[in-house]
Amino acid sequence: MAVKASKMMIKRIIFIMLAVVILFVSVTSVRLVQIMIIDGEKMQSLASEQQLYDTLVTAPRGNIYDSEMNLIATSDTAYTVYITPNSINSLEEKKQVKVREAIAKGFSEILDMDYETAYGYTEKKTYYVIVKKRIDKPTADKIRTYLSDNSDLKLAKYVGIDETTKRYYPNQNLASVLLGFVGDDNQGLSGLENYYDRTLTGVAGRVVAAKNALGADMPFSYQVVEEAKQGNSLVLTVDSYIQHIAEKYLEQAVEANKASDRGACIVMNVNTGAVLAMAVKGDFNPNEPFTLTEEDKALLEAEDSKYTVNELLNKRWRNKAVSDTYEPGSVFKIMTASMVLEEDLTSLTNTYNCGYTIYVAGQIYHCHKRGGHGLQTFKQAMVNSCNPTFITVGQLLGVSKFSKYFEAFGLTKKTGIDLPGEASPVYHKQANMGPTELASSSFGQTFKVSAIQLITAASAAVNGGYLYQPYVVEKIIDSDNNVVKSVQANVKRQVISESTSTKLREMLKAVVNDGGASNAYVAGYGVGGKTGTSEKVAESQASGERLYIASFIGFAPIDDPEIAVLIMIDEPHGSSHFGGAVAAPVGAEILEDVLPYLGYEPQYTEEELKNFAIKVPNLIDSSVSDAKNEISKLGLKLRIIGSGDTIKTQLPAHGESLYKDGTVIVYTEDGGAGESTVSVPNFNGMTPAEANNTASSNGLNIKYSGNISSGTRITKAYDQDIAYGTEVAVGTTITVYFRDESSTD
Repeated sequence: MAVKASKMMIKRIIFIMLAVVILFVSVTSVRLVQIMIIDGEKMQSLASEQQLYDTLVTAPRGNIYDSEMNLIATSDTAYTVYITPNSINSLEEKKQVKVREAIAKGFSEILDMDYETAYGYTEKKTYYVIVKKRIDKPTADKIRTYLSDNSDLKLAKYVGIDETTKRYYPNQNLASVLLGFVGDDNQGLSGLENYYDRTLTGVAGRVVAAKNALGADMPFSYQVVEEAKQGNSLVLTVDSYIQHIAEKYLEQAVEANKASDRGACIVMNVNTGAVLAMAVKGDFNPNEPFTLTEEDKALLEAEDSKYTVNELLNKRWRNKAVSDTYEPGSVFKIMTASMVLEEDLTSLTNTYNCGYTIYVAGQIYHCHKRGGHGLQTFKQAMVNSCNPTFITVGQLLGVSKFSKYFEAFGLTKKTGIDLPGEASPVYHKQANMGPTELASSSFGQTFKVSAIQLITAASAAVNGGYLYQPYVVEKIIDSDNNVVKSVQANVKRQVISESTSTKLREMLKAVVNDGGASNAYVAGYGVGGKTGTSEKVAESQASGERLYIASFIGFAPIDDPEIAVLIMIDEPHGSSHFGGAVAAPVGAEILEDVLPYLGYEPQYTEEELKNFAIKVPNLIDSSVSDAKNEISKLGLKLRIIGSGDTIKTQLPAHGESLYKDGTVIVYTEDGGAGESTVSVPNFNGMTPAEANNTASSNGLNIKYSGNISSGTRITKAYDQDIAYGTEVAVGTTITVYFRDESSTD
């Protein structure tokens, strides 16, 4: 019986074991089916994540070029420093501490980091931590040297350096507001960088490599690299030289006139809508966009400061020419005149009587000239910038027609320029416009438009009546310079006729030659234009002081215009706040440099030739007696330094210009030029004749800039290119800027 019972027990045990085995195999099989077939794709992905190190390789952004293919924004190689904390965590405790301390010490010294912060990175429970992005090559090399110097701790196993890209603007502040900048992730945050972000952004590459569970490299080699692809590049309509000139003179004007709310300038081709320059001052350096200027720091630290860091930075980033609106003032008379001439409601010779005041629906309006202008033609009314006359012709036009033209000139909506943040206009809609709103609108008040809208509309008034779409990007090219997209001039509509445009150009030419825009006069070039002065009513009431915007729009050559220039100086606090005295001279300075650059030869009138500078002859190797005779015939003076008989050096050089009674300095001994110096006088407030005499008596020469022949008006110096008191070589030429400050428009 015992044997039988034992056999039965063995059978039961075998049965149970078989049952267990069958159950285990069944459960395992079901689980394997679930893992391998049902959840196979998911499990493979999880395994890959644990076994592969997959990182993106940043693609370089496309470049930005000016119209002459000069590089103005590009991407340089930069580096990202990272650590693998899990690799450190796998070490024995004492070595962990040594490695962490060494890494933290190196990062705090080389990367200018807080030691505790750096140490904290090494303690994280992860396999990959970015320590710092966008460091330059010298800094990356210092990290590599530090790792090498600490090879006993094998720091290179825990610290890595990845190559990436960093945006770089070689011209510093040039066109910064237009270009914008990028953030740490290479995403465009403002300007063209933002508007064309998708175009400029390339396709990121990848590096896939094997790693173990701790994030360290596997003992075998596995790596797959997908190369990053550079983004497309932009070729702008903007010319770097014209941009430089616009910024140079705008910045001088903002500083000289103590403008508290910056200034803006646009230079545009009136026949295409292409923007040749767009400047805003004060601006910023896009290489360091988050760095406050000393001026901003002072505002921030003032005891009664109302500003925050973000407010100050955003103000400098903001494109004043596109994103801000303002009342244009008398500049808008360009459009009002176009409307009434096109409708044949007046002519250049129709007469109007200005008695200083005019009433419309019980509202009184004044002329800027006390006592009024009396009887004048419509052309003279434009020259005089007479508000009552423009109110009169505006009432003749009526609300319906005024609104029709206002819309046709593109002033009821954004222009659609390829830049971010364009502001919408604020204006009286036809249904809400009555006689008084029409009256104020006729001379450019009680509505607001942006600078880009205004110059686009004014360009249509002088180019034959054609309203063009303004644009900044001329074409998009790929990394092999193949054209991906090309932008052509786009005419939206014809607003006025060629004949009306011709009449308007005649009026604007007279405004510069004889009127309030006389400070925009450029000898040898026919310039037409209009000035404006508008009060910032709400801001004036809030601040308790009267605040203004001084502006000017000019065109050249006015008989067949190509170039339009808009100047806007916001809240000037200098000797004048009028557009004619503050903004018009800036337009003249820009046109005086830009027109010759674009190939326009000056055509001087007989009157201009009388005041024109005399070319200095070549006196080198001439005898002193011959030089005296030649210089005397030209109406110049000669100053001889040295006891020799033959001229070795001269100042100014051959081909440079002097005005009558200017002095040529000659040296009869080698090495004499530049040894004699003189202190530059202060020319401020002098007439052209006084400045010339002062320069001559100090052994210096003078170059006039601005209008020095304003008929009965008196022009006086307001600036000079070399500061008062500077020591310069005898014979140096000083550029002195002149303007008529009597303008009240």
